[in-house]
Amino acid sequence: MKIGIDIRCLTDGKRTGVEEYTMNLLENLFELDKKNQYILFLNSYRDSHFDARIFAHFKNVRVKRFNYPNKLLNFCFWYLRWPHVDQMLGGVDLFFMPNINFVALSRQAKLVLTVHDLSYEIFPETFSLKRRAWHHFINPRSLCKRADEIVAVSNSTRNDIISHYRIHPDKVRRIYNGVAQEMEQLDRNDQKLIEVKEKYHLPFNFILFLGTIEPRKNITAIVKAFDHLRSLRNPQLDKYKLVIAGGKGWKVDSILDAARKANFTNDIIFTSCIINDDKAAVYTLASLFVYPSFFEGFGIPVLEAMRCGVPVITSNCSSLPEVVAGGAVMIDPDKPEELYLAMKEVLLNREFHSELTAQGLRQAIRFNWRTCARETLAIFEKLKG
Repeated sequence: MKIGIDIRCLTDGKRTGVEEYTMNLLENLFELDKKNQYILFLNSYRDSHFDARIFAHFKNVRVKRFNYPNKLLNFCFWYLRWPHVDQMLGGVDLFFMPNINFVALSRQAKLVLTVHDLSYEIFPETFSLKRRAWHHFINPRSLCKRADEIVAVSNSTRNDIISHYRIHPDKVRRIYNGVAQEMEQLDRNDQKLIEVKEKYHLPFNFILFLGTIEPRKNITAIVKAFDHLRSLRNPQLDKYKLVIAGGKGWKVDSILDAARKANFTNDIIFTSCIINDDKAAVYTLASLFVYPSFFEGFGIPVLEAMRCGVPVITSNCSSLPEVVAGGAVMIDPDKPEELYLAMKEVLLNREFHSELTAQGLRQAIRFNWRTCARETLAIFEKLKG
């Protein structure tokens, strides 16, 4: 079987949720499957940040790159329903999209689509006008109806697809994300910890948030909770600083402004994006990971932190309860007071801190990319006939 895969999401060279999913899934998929032929669809008018050689050692995988202006190609997909991507690739039996995007396919090609979340439907106010327009023109509802099979990364996302788009439940399969094997706690004597600490100018004791810096992640609540925590003037808590790491997203200025106005603004540190090779070290160095997001389709950073032996506080909504189960403290994201109380308890109660760390690790090891790849391949094989 010839399978086309859309890898346009990798052209920017970022490693946010969708890119993390795509890279880890494909690496494990290609290691598992030596039988089917894979043709990867890449389009970039300018130089792409994706190194196509990364998959060169897989004999049944090749990258077919096009150099059309993205806006022009997307317009043709949207307005003309042409050209057909499966035919651009020389003819494929099945086309897999690891994320929603503009596309046009012939009737002969079967489509498998991964949907990570429906935040743009449920919380449209957390998206810029440009992003809302992008989702409008892509029309995810229509894309889901066109798909032969849909992969949802959590039961929460699966239920949202079924209820919001009126998709038959039999067509939507829940396949959990995984955690990369290299995402594990480093030994305290590992030289990497010192290198990473100096590289990102990290303090000795800190509370960590890692993710896109945008309103949906509820970072202002973290700032308020941290301010409250430090206002106690408890010697055991005064040593902690707050590190907010990640790429700058929409309305980042309001978050930066909240941090500047905080009473303990000098102890709030914003750092640049953490490259993938440094993440495990940053998690290991942290005393606590907080992720009180208003909405997540899955929540990879939460699992990564748990896997690296960091106690986690996260939200009690959307997909997060099913992902963390009993491995994290869950709070109401609309109540910063709950976040403050949870932070205080975890940091002051050493026994609870240790117990939470152990529970988080036990929960996190249940998720792996090899299982994700195996279950995704099963969907491809199901559509073979």
